[in-house]
Amino acid sequence: MLELVTTISAANGAPLTLRPLAANDGLRLGAYFVGLSAATRRRFGPHPLDAATAARLCASLNPAQILRMVATIGDEEEIVAYLILQLGVTEHEQARYATAGLSLDPALDCTVAPSVADAYQNLGIGSPCLAALIDMARDLGRRWMVLLGGVQATNERAVHFYRKHGFETVGSFEYPVGVANLDMRRLLVADLQPASP
Repeated sequence: MLELVTTISAANGAPLTLRPLAANDGLRLGAYFVGLSAATRRRFGPHPLDAATAARLCASLNPAQILRMVATIGDEEEIVAYLILQLGVTEHEQARYATAGLSLDPALDCTVAPSVADAYQNLGIGSPCLAALIDMARDLGRRWMVLLGGVQATNERAVHFYRKHGFETVGSFEYPVGVANLDMRRLLVADLQPASP
């Protein structure tokens, strides 16, 4: 059975709980979204980052398709990280990877989009959160993990972070106009050999 609730530690040893987003998390998630800086908002955009979207997401959870995970801290369960693990890939992802000569299968592959609150960045929270999502995806029988919407090429810290966690760059694209992005993927199945792009 897949374990979806786990305790992780930040680099300073502070304990956090990584768990699925719950229906009653609307206010906490809204506060998380509203508290993100303009710089973080420009880098993370799978959906609007406002209180109304937080309420809508919490009211329409569908873990069979998308695992929305949060890392919380303290008795008040302040959300310090929000992570999306989509069990499948979008048509946009499939089309972009196809231009690089790579095939993605929605039944076998998955998409990830992690974010960490500005006040908690560089505290060693992102690594254990992403590692836990990688383990979850592997336990769910997924083959490849790709970045939802890629990563902005100018976001050197994020590119380094993904490479550190085994992601490889397989292509690039421009979106919106004038913004260069990289498509990156990570192999989850040990006995599958990556095909060269």
